[in-house]
Amino acid sequence: MTEDWQKLDPEKAARILSEVNPHLEPVPFSAENTTVRVQRLPFYKGYEFCELTDLSAVPGARKYAIYKPGDVNVINWTNQAIYETNEKAPIALDERNVVDYVKFFFSYVRGRHGRFLVIETIDDIRWQVEPPLQGRKVMQEMLEPVSVTSQDADGTFNLDAFMVFKDSLFKTKVHVKKDGLVSMSDEELKIEGMPVLQDAAA
Repeated sequence: MTEDWQKLDPEKAARILSEVNPHLEPVPFSAENTTVRVQRLPFYKGYEFCELTDLSAVPGARKYAIYKPGDVNVINWTNQAIYETNEKAPIALDERNVVDYVKFFFSYVRGRHGRFLVIETIDDIRWQVEPPLQGRKVMQEMLEPVSVTSQDADGTFNLDAFMVFKDSLFKTKVHVKKDGLVSMSDEELKIEGMPVLQDAAA
């Protein structure tokens, strides 16, 4: 998962919007006021990830969808849209793209109490109050990029990741089955009570 978004020209944007709009609630987006950006998802062949921003509202309304012509899966911040796409696409995970999938999954799935935000560097944290220089240094030395540690006989990938949930930083094992089912174990609290901005998914 990257931030390598590509803005579509109005004609392509209108074509995608005409397919996505029937799935948007509570109201569809107007083609005149909507910007569409896309990026490739390496674990879904033939699909793109679309960001639709309707600038007629203040603040601008934003929706996301996993899309290929004839198949629209609007992100509703549960794992449903992702797991349904995993089955239909079908998902194709390997050691080169499973890290991207983990970042994508946790970015666009929100639990009842909030999102688990994957953190690889201190700059990934949205601070309310910047920590002192020494604190930044200690934390940066602790953090590591998401990494694959092993793969089980059944194809399950095991990864190590650091995450922020609410105001706490912890390290966890992430397990990804070949069909894209995600679970966590061995959560290890590292820091709590951090002065971070509270997450807002949408």
